[in-house]
Amino acid sequence: MRQNYQLSCESTVDMPFSYVDGRGLSVLFYSYTVDGVEYVDDMGRDSQALPRFYQFIADGKVPKTSQVNTYTYCEYFRALLAKGDVFHIAFGSGMTPSVNNAREAAEMMREEFPDRKLVVVDSYCSSSGYGLFVDEAADQWDNGATMDELLQWCDDHCMIMHHQFFTTDIQYFRRSGRMSGPTATIASILNICPILRLNIDGRIIAYDKVRGKKAAMKKIVDEVERYALDGTDYSKKIFISHANVPEDAAEVRQMLLDRFPHVEEVRIHDIGTIIAAHCGPGTVAVYFWGKEPRPE
Repeated sequence: MRQNYQLSCESTVDMPFSYVDGRGLSVLFYSYTVDGVEYVDDMGRDSQALPRFYQFIADGKVPKTSQVNTYTYCEYFRALLAKGDVFHIAFGSGMTPSVNNAREAAEMMREEFPDRKLVVVDSYCSSSGYGLFVDEAADQWDNGATMDELLQWCDDHCMIMHHQFFTTDIQYFRRSGRMSGPTATIASILNICPILRLNIDGRIIAYDKVRGKKAAMKKIVDEVERYALDGTDYSKKIFISHANVPEDAAEVRQMLLDRFPHVEEVRIHDIGTIIAAHCGPGTVAVYFWGKEPRPE
């Protein structure tokens, strides 16, 4: 039976709001700006939000994101604490320092609500890897885990949530300043796809490169087999997220189903606007539970 506290996360879980809300989770929404106008990372509630976002990119505009400030966390936590105890799983610190503001806000809220319990956890995860981590944490919550038990579960499992991904649109990295112009141009001409992962600090590491999208897909699936719990007998969920390339995500999904016949589910999600502001279109990522911690 579910314990009497609120489980909370942030919109960068990159799952549909309808799914997260259906599980009873509370969500803190990030936002991005273009030309000084703020847009909410709305998790699919507005069907035009992602098309609008990618039109900005097509028009040569680079959406800007920022960390969630302490005041925003205070306002968010205050509303939840008025109803009961709160367990908040934050977007990974390797992606943003926002979790530090969440912890600062939590200290302030504990003074304001001395009879309430508020826990803030660093997921060390990103995008739908963060989502898969929160999804299973919600299973623990549903199965009666206390706040202390869930905290221990998070500590034990955050490092075995693996993130493997590739990108086909290197030109965006040039526009956003994350790769030099000549390098990006040459890589694009040669059809080079960088292969990336999140390391144990939750930071992006480019550790390999292949020529061509098909080779990138195979490399990612091979890496899943290399690290997955029980290898090809893997039987838990796998999440995929993509930045405006649904056909590529669907092809990777079928490759995973072929390679891992016992998998519980392979679910595809859109990469939300906050993560996509940094990876650009053309990215496909796979998230799964590993048999050992992520590599450094």
